[in-house]
Amino acid sequence: MLALLKRNFLLYFRNRSGVFFSLLGALISFVLYIIFLQKNLTDAWAQLPNSGPVLNNWLMSGTLAVTGITTSLAALTQLVKDREHQVDQDLYLSDQGKWRLAFSYLTSAIIISFFMQVLMYVLMCGYFREVPTLSLLPEVLLIMLLSSLLSSLVNAIFVYFFQSVDSLGKFATIVGTASGFLVGTYVPLGVLPDFAQLLMKCTPATYIAALYRQVLMKEAVSETFKGRDDLLREFQEKMGVQLKWQALLTKEQTYLIVLGGILLALGIWISLAKRSSKRK
Repeated sequence: MLALLKRNFLLYFRNRSGVFFSLLGALISFVLYIIFLQKNLTDAWAQLPNSGPVLNNWLMSGTLAVTGITTSLAALTQLVKDREHQVDQDLYLSDQGKWRLAFSYLTSAIIISFFMQVLMYVLMCGYFREVPTLSLLPEVLLIMLLSSLLSSLVNAIFVYFFQSVDSLGKFATIVGTASGFLVGTYVPLGVLPDFAQLLMKCTPATYIAALYRQVLMKEAVSETFKGRDDLLREFQEKMGVQLKWQALLTKEQTYLIVLGGILLALGIWISLAKRSSKRK
């Protein structure tokens, strides 16, 4: 198992262009914010004193959610490469076993996704000169882990249906482009039409982004919105800090939805893996 994990890590990180393109969706959202969105959002919330830290952490949260999606999908590309070139058959013959091989691809994607989120977080903190609050770091790392689990499982389900790297590459391009919209990084959730908001609320990563925002923005929000509860509620709803169904979801409810999504995706992945092992 360790040999399979090492192989997958080496194949992913040796492909430097692949690593770059796996981060492209996150980098696009970051660059768009720096060039266009930062000023627009600052003007839109001009009534807030010192809105910079709030909006910067809002951007960081969405970018981390996008990173979890795109890097886990890129890591799972190796599964399709091996399937296309029948390398997986050689690995079966090497006494690795079908379940062990399937689990190695998934585990590699989870670890790679987690590591790349940590890397992006460090880089963005450096750019914005944000000093992470030590008391918040354990929860941030927990959300990174949940993001890695959820994104890897969902992507593994999609990857199951691809037989060639070319077709998966086209799908990855769509995912990389759409993910920034779906987590509300390119355009805040609250300014979109109802149908678009519903679509975003049906996207698992949107709940990851909401968790990131509630944790990373906590201190900045408490200072900026002190004594402005009505404005705070409007901001949380429009900017996707807390998602609204009948009422704004609490952080605990959002965690439960994420955990439920992980369990559902795990069940589907196990079912697909069983079906795949019977066919071989």
